[in-house]
Amino acid sequence: MDAIYKTFRIRDWQPGDRAVAAELIYTVLAEYGLGSEPNGADQDVLQVETAYWATGGEFWVVEQASSLVGTAGYYPIRRGENAVEIRKMYLHPSVRGQGLGKFLLMELEGAIARSGYTQIWIETASVLKEAVLLYERQGYEPASGVETARCDRVYVKYLA
Repeated sequence: MDAIYKTFRIRDWQPGDRAVAAELIYTVLAEYGLGSEPNGADQDVLQVETAYWATGGEFWVVEQASSLVGTAGYYPIRRGENAVEIRKMYLHPSVRGQGLGKFLLMELEGAIARSGYTQIWIETASVLKEAVLLYERQGYEPASGVETARCDRVYVKYLA
């Protein structure tokens, strides 16, 4: 992945991004009163090589002026059929409200479709109001079966 949106560059994660990406995610979680779980639900951001790359997924970072301001990824899951889960889609507060989240989600969907998957699942928390609104506006349908303790919503989108 290497894409440009306004003043942002979206690129593939590299091992040197590990600590900064994890810190960004933990900061956004804390902003919404959610705890980070480096040995649980957030272990994947510390182990991108095995959680994403080795499973056929992708993990990206978003940069602005050489600073890491966002993350997003997906990997195959057993839930559903021919399915992936979008994970770790987080943006620093300073870059929200510019259409970047929608652009990032559309880029993820395109990459997922090109990889041949037909279902996209997302787990999120109701307190992440901007994310919930984005998913619903982009055609994600409420589903059931939350698997992550800090989440209380599940969405699915079926690709043509």
